Amino acid sequence: MANGTSAVAKAIEQRTIRKLQIRLIPFLFLLYVIAMVDRINIGFAALTMNKELGITGHQYGIAAGIFFIGYFLFEVPSNLILHKIGARVWIARILLSWGLVATLTGLVQSLHQLYLARFLLGLAEAGYYPGIVLYLTYWIRQREQARTLALFLTGYAVTSIVGAPISGFILDHVHWLSVASWRWLFILEGIPAIALGLLTYFVLPCRPSEAKFLTGEEKEWLQVELEREEQLKLQQWRHSVMEGLTNGRVWHLVFIYFGMMIGGYTMGFFMPQLVKSLSNEYSNSLVGYVVMIPYLAALVGMIVVSRSSDHRMERRYHLAISLLVGGMAYLSLGWIHSPFVTVTLLSLLAVGYCSSLSPFWALPSEFLTGFSAASGIALINSVGNLGGFAGPYVVGFISQRTGTLYGGLAFAGISMLLAATLVLFLPKTADVRVPAEAQTSPQTDA
Repeated sequence: MANGTSAVAKAIEQRTIRKLQIRLIPFLFLLYVIAMVDRINIGFAALTMNKELGITGHQYGIAAGIFFIGYFLFEVPSNLILHKIGARVWIARILLSWGLVATLTGLVQSLHQLYLARFLLGLAEAGYYPGIVLYLTYWIRQREQARTLALFLTGYAVTSIVGAPISGFILDHVHWLSVASWRWLFILEGIPAIALGLLTYFVLPCRPSEAKFLTGEEKEWLQVELEREEQLKLQQWRHSVMEGLTNGRVWHLVFIYFGMMIGGYTMGFFMPQLVKSLSNEYSNSLVGYVVMIPYLAALVGMIVVSRSSDHRMERRYHLAISLLVGGMAYLSLGWIHSPFVTVTLLSLLAVGYCSSLSPFWALPSEFLTGFSAASGIALINSVGNLGGFAGPYVVGFISQRTGTLYGGLAFAGISMLLAATLVLFLPKTADVRVPAEAQTSPQTDA
């Protein structure tokens, strides 16, 4: 009898998890790809935009990174609003506003207008990514979080696998109405966010209780499982807004993420220019295809590392080793400048950085819940993402002074290595697991 009940519970578990993966992840994945395209397509636009607007390397670094100033200012309030009013309305609002700003960026006529557009884009998009991380904690148990986050975060790699060739093609071939191709790049790649914002309002449920795609018993199983994990966390941690903002472990993660973002956004904003510098004969379309290669490798790395992290329920060493690989690849880029070696090192860099994302974002949910999760996750993302300003700013400054990107890339590599070191000082906190006495319950694993 017990075995029969256990088999039924197991079937409900497998069916529910499969439905969540099919119904939620693909749509969230698509939204993330659109977000990242609009955030980093300035890296491709720079191949022709910088010359037309007379932008120096240092000024380009500011334009690329100023996005994160606006992002920082509204990140925590945005996530708290999402937790209060629901994901469907707030994520739809974020998509619509950033899509409008991204499209209008194609109309800028001066450097200072570009600065303003990038600042407003960050302000509009603030709260999207930490909002999705928070949203997934409403649906996904901790034991599946790294793998689920990896499926979602593969959107970062797919952004360049798909977006890089498209961006290169637009730069080379779209000159409609005598308008510069880099302007069309911003306009055409901003429109999908507006369309998907409208769609989000109608298709994204806020909580499991609203999920029409789940049966009553599936909703009950999911809510019981998530409530059990939340109660275990509440026994050890407070869950107020201020706890998320003042917790020392949260700030430890902030500094780690700051170093990660220096490395990640330096890669995203400067990889097209680095590839272009390998040969004067490379067309923009070819640059797009070459940039795609490292992200194909990263896609595989993300899946392997996240599965290993979930299987072992271990985050720290998976994160530290990934950052170590990325940091060493950065430092090695200045040694040999052949196309083959450069692309190989860029592949290792992309694998290291991208593979670090899912184990990192599985860490906050180990000790944050409720409003502390909303504020803590937003704080980590907003302050940490200032590395997305610091990295391009410093790399642009160094490249303008030295006439080469490689000194700036070394700075990004050192930042990733420092982040890897900080990871090793994270406290060893037991993951939230189902207690032994609950394992025999029909509601849980057999």
